[in-house]
Amino acid sequence: MNEDCLIAALCNHIGETVTIFTSSGGASGNGFTGVLASVNNNSIKLIGQFGGEPACPLGSSCTRGCYSNGYGKRGCGNILGSVTVIPIDRIVSFTHNAV
Repeated sequence: MNEDCLIAALCNHIGETVTIFTSSGGASGNGFTGVLASVNNNSIKLIGQFGGEPACPLGSSCTRGCYSNGYGKRGCGNILGSVTVIPIDRIVSFTHNAV
């Protein structure tokens, strides 16, 4: 499948839950699952874990979904969930529901 066909196929599934497999190893080799939010000629954007809070990076103090980066920046929760941006040229395959 060339990139133009892949982009067209992905566009047909915006707003649906898909799993994207990439040409990488490690944990990302298991694929990325989320709602396909956008597609362009360069990348796609998946939204996952709706309403979840972001993971606390090392060195921050997190309590109840709130964080501080130590430089005066604070935030609480994440209303969108996680966002994953995947370059089109790294997509090997994607899976979606047949219905």
